Amino acid sequence: MADHHGWYRTVLVFGEPGSGKGTQGRILGNIPGFYHLACGDVFRSLDPASRLGKTFLEYSSRGKLAPDHFTVQVWREHIHRMVQSCHFNPEDQILVLDGIPRNAHQAEMMKDYIDVILLIYLEMADEEALVTRIRRRALRQNRLDDADERVIRARFREYQAETAPLLNYYPSERLRRVDAGGSPIEVLHQVVGVVREAVSSRG
Repeated sequence: MADHHGWYRTVLVFGEPGSGKGTQGRILGNIPGFYHLACGDVFRSLDPASRLGKTFLEYSSRGKLAPDHFTVQVWREHIHRMVQSCHFNPEDQILVLDGIPRNAHQAEMMKDYIDVILLIYLEMADEEALVTRIRRRALRQNRLDDADERVIRARFREYQAETAPLLNYYPSERLRRVDAGGSPIEVLHQVVGVVREAVSSRG
């Protein structure tokens, strides 16, 4: 059950661009009792002709991240629609987020909405391997925003400056580090293990 504050029980999936956040989040979201929401998918679903869509494209086309207030606003509106349409039931499902919050300011803005029971950090030290992963994904999924290496490098710099410090924002006992260098099934084995531990310990 959701707690009395009405927060969404939440598992956050963190990692550098290309570390597999989306892959692991989607797999978790297919397990009964979990609902996956990727911030990138929310943005990509915006109508590019709409006001919000145009604002997002202004930033993404330069490899820049959308402003915090805009990002959290889009996320809140989307998650509200998912609850209203019964796609996400907070009473019975744990929310799995990747790509948001991306910094401490967003975390502060979201703290009245999410009850973070677990923070999964997908660790991968080899940045060149991550670049290769991202470019391969861009070709496979026709994600043009991922094809430009300059944009990719800009994302790494943004991640290190903004998102990496989030690992110190949440209580350390909720953080679990997972080696993201293996195959998706090997990483999944580790992810499922830490999720099972967190869910059982929180009842």
